[in-house]
Amino acid sequence: MNQAARRWNNPWLILGNVSVGTFMSTLDGSIANVALPTIAGSLHAELHVVQWVLTAYLLTICATLPVMGKISDMFGRSRIYNIGFLIFAVGSALCGLSDTLGLLIGSRILQALGAACLMSNSQAIIAEVFSSKGRGRAMGITGTMVSLGSLTGPGIGGILVEHLGWTSIFWINVPIGVLGFIAGWFILPKDRDRKAAQPFDYTGSVLFMLGMVAFLFVISGGQDWGWMSPAVLLGGGLSLVVLVLFYVWEQRSRHPMLDFSLYRIPAFAIGNLTALLSFVALFFTNVLMPFYMQDVLGFTPAKTGYTMMVYPLVMAVVAPVSGWLSDRIGSFTLTTAGLLINALAFGLLNTLSTDEAAWMVGLHLGLFGLGGGLFQSPNNSSVMGSVPRDRLGTAGGLNALVRNIGMVLGTSLSISLYSSRLGAVRPYAPGEREAALSALHTVFWTAMAICLLALLVSVQRRRTKPRKDSMPA
Repeated sequence: MNQAARRWNNPWLILGNVSVGTFMSTLDGSIANVALPTIAGSLHAELHVVQWVLTAYLLTICATLPVMGKISDMFGRSRIYNIGFLIFAVGSALCGLSDTLGLLIGSRILQALGAACLMSNSQAIIAEVFSSKGRGRAMGITGTMVSLGSLTGPGIGGILVEHLGWTSIFWINVPIGVLGFIAGWFILPKDRDRKAAQPFDYTGSVLFMLGMVAFLFVISGGQDWGWMSPAVLLGGGLSLVVLVLFYVWEQRSRHPMLDFSLYRIPAFAIGNLTALLSFVALFFTNVLMPFYMQDVLGFTPAKTGYTMMVYPLVMAVVAPVSGWLSDRIGSFTLTTAGLLINALAFGLLNTLSTDEAAWMVGLHLGLFGLGGGLFQSPNNSSVMGSVPRDRLGTAGGLNALVRNIGMVLGTSLSISLYSSRLGAVRPYAPGEREAALSALHTVFWTAMAICLLALLVSVQRRRTKPRKDSMPA
C-alpha cells in the first residue's frame, strides 16, 4: 500500500462506505421497474408516461457522469462523493413524499444527480486508496456491488411494493444515505489541497448533456416511434451533430470538460470499449430472460425473480476472487476467459426449449455470473490503473458512463430486435410459444456476436504497456 494510503483510515472501511454508495446508486436504476403499474394506479397516470420515472433517472446519470468526474478532479473526490450521499438521500425522501407524477420525476432527477456523484467517484477513490497489489480485489468487490445493485433491483422492489407500498422503495434509501454521509465524513480520505481550480468548461458540459440526452432519448423511443420515422431520423441526426460539436469544442478548449487524451492510453480505451460492448450484450439477457420465463415457460413473477437471482449471486462470489487473481496474474487471461464464457453462455441459451425446469434456466444464468465476474473486476482494475492519479475522477466518470450507456443500448436494441422479429411483445398462448422462442434465439445469437466482438477488442490489451505516470504499484 502506498504512503498516502497509510495516512488514511483503514482502506477496507473506505471500501465498505464506497460499496454502499455503489450498491444504492445502481439499485435504484432498476428497483422501480416492478413498481410502475402500482405507481401509475396510485398517481392516476398512463403507464407509458410513468416510464419516465425510470428514463429520467438513467438519462440524468448518463448526461452528468463526466461532468461530476471533472468537478471531482477540481474540488476533491471524497467531498463530491459524500455530497452525493446527501443529495441521493434528499432526492429519495422527496420521491417518497411525491403525490404527483411531475414531482416524482423531478425528485428522481435530483436523486440521479446524487447517484452520479457516487458513481463517478467510487472507482477513483478505490484506485487511489489501494495499491496495485490490492486494487484488483477491491475493484472486484465494487464490481460485485454494481452487479448486485443492477440485477437484484426488481426482486427487492417487488418484495417492498407488495408488503410496504411503492413509496417504500424510495424511503429505504434515506436512512442508508444519511448514515453513509455521516460515516463518509470520518472514513473517507481527506482531499489533498488542490492547485488553483481550472476554469470550468460550461460550454462543453452543456453540449455534452444536450447531445447525450437527445441521443439516448431517441434510442429509448425508437421502437415505439419506428426506427425510420421522421422523429428518430431528425432527432438522431441532431443529437449526433451536437455531439460532434462537443468533440470539436473539447479539442480546442484549453480546459476541456472531457479529456479525450485519456483515450490515447491504450489500456483505458480498450477497457472502456470492451466494457461498453459487454454491457450491451449482457443486458440482452437481463431484459429478455424474464420474458422467456414468464411468457414461454409460464413461470410466476416470484419464480422468475428467484431464478434471475442466480446470476448476481454467482457473480458476487466470483468477482472478488477474479479481482484478487488479477493482482497476481494481470487482467488479460481473466478478461479473455470471462468474455469467452459469456459468449458460450449465449450460445447455450439457444438450446433451451419451451419446457425447462427452473434449475436448468438458473444453471445457464449462472454461467453469465461466472463470465461477468471473471471479466469486470480485472477490466475495471486495468482501466483505473492506467490513468494518471490527477485524472482518476474523470476516468471513473467515463468508466461508469460507458456502463450506463451499455445498459440503455442493450435494453433498447434487445427489445427492438425481439419485437421486430416477432411483431409484438405480449403474453403468448401455448401455440405461439415456439414463435416467441425463435425470436429470443435471434436476440441471443446477436448478443453472442457482440460478445465475440468485445473479445476481439479485449485481447488487444496484451500489447499495451504501463504508462510511467499511471497509478503506482
